[in-house]
This record gives sequence, structure tokens and C-alpha cells, in this order.
Amino acid sequence: MSPAVHAFIVAFIILNVIIGMVTYVTLLERKFAARMQSRIGPHRVGPHGLLQPIADALKLMMKEDVVPRTADRGVYNLAPIVFLIPCMLIFATIPWAPGLGIADLNIGILFFLAVSAMEIVGLFMGGWGSNNKYALLSAMRAVNQIISYDLPFIFTALVPVVLTGSLRLSDIAAAQQGLLGWFVFYPVIGQLAFVAYVVTTLAAENRVPFDILEAESELIAGFRVEYSGMKFALIQLGEYAHVIGTSFLGALLFLGAWSGPGPAWMGPLWFLLKAMFVFLLVTWVRWSFVRIRVDQILAISWKL
Repeated sequence: MSPAVHAFIVAFIILNVIIGMVTYVTLLERKFAARMQSRIGPHRVGPHGLLQPIADALKLMMKEDVVPRTADRGVYNLAPIVFLIPCMLIFATIPWAPGLGIADLNIGILFFLAVSAMEIVGLFMGGWGSNNKYALLSAMRAVNQIISYDLPFIFTALVPVVLTGSLRLSDIAAAQQGLLGWFVFYPVIGQLAFVAYVVTTLAAENRVPFDILEAESELIAGFRVEYSGMKFALIQLGEYAHVIGTSFLGALLFLGAWSGPGPAWMGPLWFLLKAMFVFLLVTWVRWSFVRIRVDQILAISWKL
């Protein structure tokens, strides 16, 4: 088998795994939030609600795609795709195990950070193209917040780079073999960097308490207020893909990636469990705190 065919097959498999993971992580979040609030959560569609994400996807696909009369159609229609592409591309450099990944770049962490920041382009296009005051105000808030938190996010992500002396993500993961080798256990700086990473991830993902761009009481649904049907589904897919991507990056940078007990084939499973731990940590913060004001958000970013 030629290297090109092998790379294509690996990329195709990983892409489908990611899409399936992003689809079902919405159910995980809803179940986790329901448990926190003493509710049951989705349980009607399929056993224990396991088919709920499929039902949601079918519902969105069957919905009418309504385009506002005053919208800039070109920008409006292109925005969900421009938003989704960088959210999926960030998985390109994440290694799942030694030798298992789409691309093992020697500047992997820089590629992740650069591509991750590009989601703001699609987000602003959605707010601008909708020609809706709430959507535009939400997009402007998002630009302000994401730019403010990009710098501390980059600094916290570069702490493992300084500790390993490499920008390659596989090298960073390989340097954390053994439980006490995880960078989160590095005295003081490891714990501070991990906490800062979680906080900046919440801000970068626009999640509570940093969700000023889609504050329901002020902006209804934020920049996607005029979207419906499949366009809305693409935006939701992109948002959750970005959250999962940053969760995998956090597990790789601070929690040893695939390092864990058992045979080598369990490495990807350990990596997945650690990423889900980061995701549930972010979700726990989301459902435990209230939204803070814009000035407080900017003050926290400068303190970080």
C-alpha cells in the first residue's frame, strides 16, 4: 500500500471517528448537566436516550433553510462552512498513539493554535452576513473576547513546549510517560498552567461564565440567531468539534496523552478518557457558575 493511500485511509477513519464523537458528546453533556441538576435528561429515543443525537440530526436536516430577506446571501451561506473547517482541521496534528495520526508536524502545536484562531473569521461572517443587530453585536463581542484570551491561551499551551524543548505534539506526549511524568504534576507551574488552560479554554469556546456572545437574555442565540436547518447544524458541529479538540490538546499537554497502565493498544482509549475528563471539567464549570460581565472578562484575561 502506498503512503498516500495509507494516509488517506487513516485520515478518513479518524475524521469519521471525530464526527461520531462530536455527535455523541452532545448527549454526554446533556446527561451530565441533567445529573448535576437532579434531572433525567434525554431518555425517550432509543435505550437510555442513546439515539437522541441521531434524532436531533434528522430533525435539523428536515427543517426548512430560511434565509433572511435582508441578509448578504453569499457571506451568510459561506459562514457555517468557514466556521466548521478550522474546527475540524485542528485534529490533523493530534496524535492518538505513537505513529497513529493524520500529520505529525514538527510545528504541531503552532499549527493547532493558528488554525484554532481562524474560527473567528467564520463567526464574524455569520454575524455580519445575517444583517441582524443581535447577531452582529454577538460577533463583535466574540472577536473582542477571543482576541483577548488568545494570548493567555497560547502562553499556557506553550508551557509543555518549554519543558520538553519541542513543538511536535508527539514529542510532548512521549515526554510524559508514567503517572508522575505528566506535566500537570510538575511542581507549581504545572498545576497553574493546567488551571489557566481550563479557564482560557472556557473563554475561547465562549462557554459560561464567558458566554457573553450568546447571552440569552441579551442576544437571544448570538451570531447564529438567523440560522436554521443544516446551517445551524454545521455551526453546532463546529462548536463542539472545537471543544473536543481543545480537550484532546489539554489531555496531551498536561495529562500524558496515551500514557497509562495496560498494553500499548489501550493507549488511544486512555487518551480518549483523559480528553473526556477535560471536557467534563469544562462542562462542570459551565453548569456551576453564572455569566460574568464584559469588563470582568477582560480584567481576568489581563490577570492571566
